[in-house]
Amino acid sequence: MLVEYSATGLDLGLRTPTPSALVCVALAYRLLVTAISWLALLTRSSASKHAEILALRHEVTVLSRTNPRPKLSWGDRAVLAVLARILPRALRAHRIVTPGTLLRWHRALVAAKWRQPKPPGRPPMPDELVALILRLARENRRWGVVRIQGGLRRLGHRVAASTIRKILRWHQIPPPASGDEAWRAFLRAHASTLLATDLFHVDCAVTLRRLYVAFVIELESRRVHLLGITAHPTAAWVTQLARKLAWELDETGHRFMYLIRDRDAKFTDAFDAVFASIGIDVVKTAPQTPRMNAFAERFIRTVRAECTDRMLIMGQRHLRAVLDEFIEHYNAGRSHQGQGMGLRAPNDDPCVIAFPAPTARIQRRTVLGGLIHEYQQTA
Repeated sequence: MLVEYSATGLDLGLRTPTPSALVCVALAYRLLVTAISWLALLTRSSASKHAEILALRHEVTVLSRTNPRPKLSWGDRAVLAVLARILPRALRAHRIVTPGTLLRWHRALVAAKWRQPKPPGRPPMPDELVALILRLARENRRWGVVRIQGGLRRLGHRVAASTIRKILRWHQIPPPASGDEAWRAFLRAHASTLLATDLFHVDCAVTLRRLYVAFVIELESRRVHLLGITAHPTAAWVTQLARKLAWELDETGHRFMYLIRDRDAKFTDAFDAVFASIGIDVVKTAPQTPRMNAFAERFIRTVRAECTDRMLIMGQRHLRAVLDEFIEHYNAGRSHQGQGMGLRAPNDDPCVIAFPAPTARIQRRTVLGGLIHEYQQTA
């Protein structure tokens, strides 16, 4: 064997084929395979050729869909299953629908035939009632789940609070949650004989003049009475309001035995003596314990959150008109969540049962120029 050494390294005398020679060999092999496949086509029947063409066309149609992962419909499955029976056995394994796929479809059909129907559950909520719940929630952003439930009950529709919560959560309307513990032991035992009074202030929009409002609330029914409004609250003014209230209670034959008040300096001994003259004992709250007068404090929070903090008060006459309309709504058109109220308004008759009415017959009544909404059934 001839051994030659060169500058580029060791050469054993075997020459490496050039790239052009490899390309020529690969091309010749591909032409030979193609020619043999063409000769094989001559031996196949025309029906087999047509079936393969149809199968290829349908596969191209399925694969050319815009879906990143094309899915076969029932029509596609039926066409490909029929064509697979016509194709030769050797060609069936090269389709997008293989025999294993056909068997899997068959097993799914058999399973669907013998699958037991699901037992019927709770009847679905009517679409009209769902729309009404969403309407109440969207038109009254400050209403919670129980408040919406009370509004529905006053309209004759009884819906569980959990169902309302699921509907609001499904439509991405989370209701505000709030809770308040109160001075319960004494109030529950004497709710029917209790009154509570307090004062709150409102600042005017233009002059920034501060006005003071005096009111009294019945603890059992939550009914509120506006006593007076003034810019200069004094002990004499509060005592005069007490005389007027005591005279009205005495004329109507009151059943109240206690009046809860805080330790404001405007509530003097003369104020307590006025109520003592008609048999009502005054109960003073402990220092710095507003929860002992929780019902009055809760009304102040409600009237501010729903009325005075959302309006510009121009003066004393304007404030009087606004509070008169709001208290009318509070007593007659607002459902209350307190214990024993049953989601009723204070002036509602507990013996009257509201029957469900078609949602199309429910009308909205605006209060304070649309600031508050009430819903009633039309005749």
